Amino acid sequence: MAAGIFITLEGVEGSGKTTQAAILAGELRRRGRRVTLTHEPGGTRAGEAIRAIFLDPAVALGVASELLLVLADRAQHVREKLRPALEAGEIVISDRYSDSTTAYQGHGRGFDLKLLGELNQLASDDIRPDLTIVLDCPVETGLLRTRARARGDVRGYDRFEGEQLDFHRRVRAGFLSIARAEPARVTVIDSARELAGVSTDILIAVERLVGH
Repeated sequence: MAAGIFITLEGVEGSGKTTQAAILAGELRRRGRRVTLTHEPGGTRAGEAIRAIFLDPAVALGVASELLLVLADRAQHVREKLRPALEAGEIVISDRYSDSTTAYQGHGRGFDLKLLGELNQLASDDIRPDLTIVLDCPVETGLLRTRARARGDVRGYDRFEGEQLDFHRRVRAGFLSIARAEPARVTVIDSARELAGVSTDILIAVERLVGH
């Protein structure tokens, strides 16, 4: 059994996961904790190659192909980074994990949720988060943030940022459905507010798990 603590941050595009994951990791390190900060897709050398394909809107992917890519990324991520860090007793913070697959490919794309759950379990090798924080905001707010960030970026929008509002609304509903189904694991935090208030609420939720 893993000796460390596994925390994931989830949410729609522009919800602030990447920023808040870095803030949380920095605060825990300041307190003397050993922390691994990582992300999906990516987080390993193989994962970054998969990420480049997965997020590139110029590469046409069917739903099954998209799903299998993200699952391959996760399987490598678990084997190469998550399990070793957890077995070493570290706090692992991941910007996205299996709940994103359920929300995006399941609720968003319409892939069968039961089969997706089984595939998620296979790819994760039974590594489950101790705490998942869903950063929730209206999809319009999140997309405004991502589009402001993308201005002047030659890459433009990725595969998901360019999707229609209805897709993003299904994804948001998926995250909230997961939270309702697993309230002991999943905490929902309003991320449409100012950065500092969101960071404080995340830290309070984490302190309940890891202590001060």
